[in-house]
Amino acid sequence: MHGSSYFDFNDAADYAIGMADDVEGLRHALIDRLESVLLFLFPQGRIRSGKFYVGDIDGSPGKSLVVEMEGARRGLWFDFATGVGGDVFDAWALSRTLSIQSDFPRILDEVRQWCGVAPTIGKSIKQDVRQQPVDELGPYTTIWDYKSADGTLIARVYRYDPEPGRKEFRPWDVRARMWRAPNPRPLYNQPGMVSARQIVLVEGEKCAQALIDSGIVATTAMNGAKAPIDKTDWSPLKGKDVLIWPDKDVPGWDYAEAAAKACVAVGSKSIAILVPPESKTEKWDAADAVAEGFDCKTLIAAGDRITVKASSAPLPAYTMGEILDDETPVPADLVSDRIITPGGITVFGGAPKVGKSDFLLSWLAHMAAGLPFLDMVPARPMKIFYLQAEVQYPYLKERIKNIFLPKAVLTIARDNLVVTPQLHLVLNDEGLGQLIQTISTHFEGQSPDIIAIDPIRNVFDGGTAGGENDNDAMMFFLTRRINRLHHTVNPDAGVILVHHTKKINKRQFEEDPFQAFAGASSLRSFYTSSLMLYRPDESTTARQLIFELRNGPGLPIRYVDKVESRWEIVSASERLVLKEYGQRLDAERLRKLDVILQILIDEGVKGNCYTANQFAEAFEGKAGLGGERTIRERLSALATQGYIKYFRNASDYGLPSIGRSKYGYLCVEGMILNLPIGPPNLDTGEITIKSLRVLPTHYKCPLSGAALPVENPEVWVYPENSNDPQESE
Repeated sequence: MHGSSYFDFNDAADYAIGMADDVEGLRHALIDRLESVLLFLFPQGRIRSGKFYVGDIDGSPGKSLVVEMEGARRGLWFDFATGVGGDVFDAWALSRTLSIQSDFPRILDEVRQWCGVAPTIGKSIKQDVRQQPVDELGPYTTIWDYKSADGTLIARVYRYDPEPGRKEFRPWDVRARMWRAPNPRPLYNQPGMVSARQIVLVEGEKCAQALIDSGIVATTAMNGAKAPIDKTDWSPLKGKDVLIWPDKDVPGWDYAEAAAKACVAVGSKSIAILVPPESKTEKWDAADAVAEGFDCKTLIAAGDRITVKASSAPLPAYTMGEILDDETPVPADLVSDRIITPGGITVFGGAPKVGKSDFLLSWLAHMAAGLPFLDMVPARPMKIFYLQAEVQYPYLKERIKNIFLPKAVLTIARDNLVVTPQLHLVLNDEGLGQLIQTISTHFEGQSPDIIAIDPIRNVFDGGTAGGENDNDAMMFFLTRRINRLHHTVNPDAGVILVHHTKKINKRQFEEDPFQAFAGASSLRSFYTSSLMLYRPDESTTARQLIFELRNGPGLPIRYVDKVESRWEIVSASERLVLKEYGQRLDAERLRKLDVILQILIDEGVKGNCYTANQFAEAFEGKAGLGGERTIRERLSALATQGYIKYFRNASDYGLPSIGRSKYGYLCVEGMILNLPIGPPNLDTGEITIKSLRVLPTHYKCPLSGAALPVENPEVWVYPENSNDPQESE
């Protein structure tokens, strides 16, 4: 732990009657406001899964320092990199480079001011005149730390509000230990700028911190519009894309133009000055924008601007080094396991009547309440707009009333989920305008977290290219309609598009279910994730929930069903029954396909395996197979088509070596080899049998005829139409 402060304003203080009560009261005040306290002390930190994570006590991005947010340990923290920990007072002190031992009275004063808590009546603390650095201005109201890129404290700026409408700023040079601005003056938030590509340069620390707290990398020169340009170190902006956001007044614009020239001189990659919206009042700035809930990210991305220096690269591109050095954390999932990510497009599909709309409505209701649904966990209660164009209002009402949510969260979901009745709307220019206005009206200027459209077919506009089955028309709809809706309403929202599947046979679906989407080529190049609801057996109500993720690891299939009006994951035993049922169907299909495949299955059960030559010799003239040459040709054709593969690891099954065989032992999908273990029982004559699954190690290349290693022995792929002339006999 730090042993001393950079400052020398305080001597050790005496503690009078009432101090203990005061400390405990302030401790409770900090713990009650813990989320706000931590984000105030550590703007780069993040709250995830009941814990607060930050890189270190100086507030660097990362996860080494962990603060407990729940239970009896709420407010306790530990830095796993340094082995240092403590309570909320320790965090406050160390993050402000103060000492718990020598600066505790000052720490209490800071906490009181931040919490708005008056000192305990009757408390008497000996004050040193040096404790308030500029006592004629009264106590400071805010402190801003200026740090170097490596996190070293360079300076602090204190703000004072001695009377209404008047504010004063006093800089403290840490290295010189003097009340003055350092020379040269540093830029604010240098650690946050190191790995950022775009920097928003604003006027004053309050504006910069407001944007930083909103997840935007921002900085300012010390003293804002009054900053001496020639005495400021602008080098952290070298090679960066700089957007200058001035206050809406003449001094603000003058500052922006002077700062732009400094950025040109230092070698910024691109420089532009943002033009504040005409509708805003005089002196409107970035802090005002954040306070009123203005969409700052959209303004930064697409607002009017004057380009001072354009980037030489017309398209964004990154060197490998830039990517490796970028320590910006990956955005938190909107729904766990990368199923829905910020700014992502999710396509949810299935055949007609499989239950897509009912499933989606239940899922959205759980997201709106912040509850998990079938192991899909939302990051928080979500604000959701659901455009549905299939279910009329009376039946929509019936479905919603049948959704079960705990009473404790139902109030949240009631306001968070906005659903349309059946609409006859096409998302052309006019329809998009109506939809955007409707969303804005319902959420009163706030942005929804999720936008769902169900189904694509009913609102589709492919321009002049055609219908939804046409890939060009689908791309038009996605880029001209969905993209426009997405970026206008909330670029960070997740979008869910519901889409029907076209008819494909079972084999095609098993090989690639997501190719069943109409316009699949365009869709799959566009979405970030997809879910497919599929009923493998029409005689049962259970469905498979299949996932395809662009930005995350593969997820296993989940078997789901609606039980007593609630969607649930089917139990393990039911999954096993379904799996075994599917395996039996597959095995039956193989056995019916060719008598040779049936013989290989049956012989494996008996404990027999064959090479191609051995099989031809053993079954010549049997089961209508013909002579040895005919059998060999038939085996070769089946191997070329993928129905027969080979295994060469004979010793793993207790079989003799394959000898001079070109390929190895024959095997088919679902083949079981029963082998005796040990001698017969002398009393009963019974023989213990061990059953082994036979998995291929090699397959026959259909082009070269060579034996090639199998990549995944569990996967068997069969042709759509057989080229084996004997199969049509």
